[in-house]
Amino acid sequence: MLLLGCHVGFKKDTQLLGSLKEALSYHANTFMFYTGAPQNTSRYPIQDGLTLEALTLMKQEKFDYSKVVVHAPYIINLANDKDPDKYKFSVSFLQEELERCELLGIRYLVLHPGSHVGLGVDTAISNIAKGLNMILGTHPVTILLETMAGKGTEVGTTLEELKRIMDLVDDKEHLGVCLDTCHLNDSGYDMSKFDSFLDQFDKIIGIEKIGCVHVNDSKNPLGTHKDRHENIGFGTIGFDTLVSIIYNKRLENVPKILETPYVDRTYPPYKYEIEMIRNKKFDPNLIDKIKEQVL
Repeated sequence: MLLLGCHVGFKKDTQLLGSLKEALSYHANTFMFYTGAPQNTSRYPIQDGLTLEALTLMKQEKFDYSKVVVHAPYIINLANDKDPDKYKFSVSFLQEELERCELLGIRYLVLHPGSHVGLGVDTAISNIAKGLNMILGTHPVTILLETMAGKGTEVGTTLEELKRIMDLVDDKEHLGVCLDTCHLNDSGYDMSKFDSFLDQFDKIIGIEKIGCVHVNDSKNPLGTHKDRHENIGFGTIGFDTLVSIIYNKRLENVPKILETPYVDRTYPPYKYEIEMIRNKKFDPNLIDKIKEQVL
């Protein structure tokens, strides 16, 4: 079954139930969310009643909750330990996010590996693995390291870097990878040759470690290391390539999550993009149609 969804909100008063209802409004059958603001430490308690309501609705809708994903906040950076207090904060805050995932019954947490900020890739890889070793195994949640575009001093830009991190982590059972098509394109991997990329991934890391795919077009040419997402079919990767990735049989049971930009930074495109993907037919007038529908 095609597992196709998108990023949704997680609000104080509705929490998981609101996230689910938003995903259903887009005709998605999976979704991803932050448990709080991605760029600060503001968090509110998980309300078990809302979680139970969401789980009940999921059963009614035959929604596979095991494929729902949480994204860790951007403020976590395990790669840089120059300031011991900031590093300690990153580790402890990630630990708290895992606890929130466990309360929500979430199995997968996507994490940006981090940026070395001048310390160098080798030190960063060691720091990331050190932090993960402090955390993994304390909760039944698998952390998925996201493939990065290579903007600034990001770590995890190549499969080899991800492999080096994973080799240093003790609890390999609870560690995997989240592919991001925009990031992969911007880091230099040609998505039009996706099966060859999967062959390479399988040889270096193991295809069974792919736990999620972020499906995004890119505003940038191959290998520019910029990380600027574009709506499906309107970027340099292209609709046919992205659809072939989404429907790739080797990743059939892996959730595909859209993180494409809001139209005019206001209107979510997901309902329309999901419909277009399911129809397997690109609509060059999609953006204009979204504007017409919401105005």
